[in-house]
Amino acid sequence: MSGLVAVSGATGFIGQHLIATLSARGVRLRLLVRRLPVLPADAAIGSIELVLGDVTDPPTLRRLVSGATAVIHLAGAIKALRRADFFRQNAQPVADLLAALAATDTRARVLLMSSLAAREPHLSDYAASKRAGEDHLLAAPPVGGWHVIRAPAVYGPGDRATLAFFRWVKRGIAPLPGGRPGRVSLIHVADLCGAVATALGRPPADGIYEIDDGTDGGYSLREMAAVAAERLGRRARPVPLPRPLLTGVAGLQQVIARLTGQPAILSPGKVREIFHPDWRVRDRRLAGALGFAPRLDIRRGFTETIDWYVRHKWL
Repeated sequence: MSGLVAVSGATGFIGQHLIATLSARGVRLRLLVRRLPVLPADAAIGSIELVLGDVTDPPTLRRLVSGATAVIHLAGAIKALRRADFFRQNAQPVADLLAALAATDTRARVLLMSSLAAREPHLSDYAASKRAGEDHLLAAPPVGGWHVIRAPAVYGPGDRATLAFFRWVKRGIAPLPGGRPGRVSLIHVADLCGAVATALGRPPADGIYEIDDGTDGGYSLREMAAVAAERLGRRARPVPLPRPLLTGVAGLQQVIARLTGQPAILSPGKVREIFHPDWRVRDRRLAGALGFAPRLDIRRGFTETIDWYVRHKWL
């Protein structure tokens, strides 16, 4: 696509892959960063402009979006000490971003990266904050158009969030919270970034969309563990994790987090998310509108991810 694309959250897991994807397609980028980043090795450095600052700072957001053709908002928090912190980092920046577009008279299309968790805002402070961010967009839609992509579990090279799962499997353990039969959809980060890049050049109608790897019904944790174990050359024994145990561990981690000032990923809300039985993608309108066909199913995706972990000595 022509024009300038502004991106927040560019130094995160998804952001780093997205920079490489867009740069390879010749897209001019303006990235919001809190510190000078290590850019992907295959990024076209000459086509990248950096804005130093924080997503919670309105003047910085005005510098980011001014003159942009499109804005991709990736920035957000998956862990925080308090409910208010989640809303400050996941919801308020969306409102501030929309205000920045209006203040600079920028008619950019906005792509908000959200989460399937936003479907169930009652489960956790994180989920509620992601839904609140979406609500800001719906309440004051930008004149340049908008769409929200609710991503399921995203995995791939460089992801630390799912690394623990693969480490357990390498030890021969398939952790099953409560032995639950729940289902979860997945998407490899390369496919997610490919869909985002396509949506920039061929925007769908304004709306909220979901996306995954195209597997109807998603996966069970047993299936995921079996695929990972096969690639790792292990036999993973299913180990049920009782809900009271996880709730207790979550409570302890939150106490430690408040004492140290360092947020912990496991919280009572996160436990409720874990035990929610249905994290399947049910809406495939976006894939249809884009003509999007995922390149990596779970076998190819897990193989690529595990190989990357092994090469970088994470596994």
